[in-house]
Amino acid sequence: MKKTLVAFYSHSGVTKKAAGQIHAIVGGDLFEIVEQNPYPRNYNAVVEQAKREIAQGYQPPLKDDLPEMSKYDVIFVGSPNWWSTIAPPVATFLSSADFGHKIIIPFITHGGGGLNRTVGDMKKLAQGANILDGFDANHAARIPAWLETLNTLTSRSPERKFRRT
Repeated sequence: MKKTLVAFYSHSGVTKKAAGQIHAIVGGDLFEIVEQNPYPRNYNAVVEQAKREIAQGYQPPLKDDLPEMSKYDVIFVGSPNWWSTIAPPVATFLSSADFGHKIIIPFITHGGGGLNRTVGDMKKLAQGANILDGFDANHAARIPAWLETLNTLTSRSPERKFRRT
């Protein structure tokens, strides 16, 4: 039986909302990726800090221990697109565990930048994983139909299908 994890980082709440919708449909476990030292709430301050961290390849420490990845077969990974890539806490998450032989399904939220290089950067960090094409999770109404297309990859059995909300 396949075990599913929905892991996500959300600064503004948009990615958290998408993760919640995915989790409500696919089930499994939910894990919020939280940085040890929170980003500022002020927009300009977080922009400057995140730009600097991305340029330096900085991976901030996380607040909580990661789930035991050996328990999971399928891992949905959600991130906002920050300056054409994943948020630094997601980079920490992906580089902190063995994702070999796992299916990783990226879902990305953004302010107009699309997926850009987010999925390619995930592939660099999660060596050995089977990383599927990313999904533009900005449109909540499209999430159930997208998940339907993944049923054969992520179902626990041929009889189990994701339920629509």
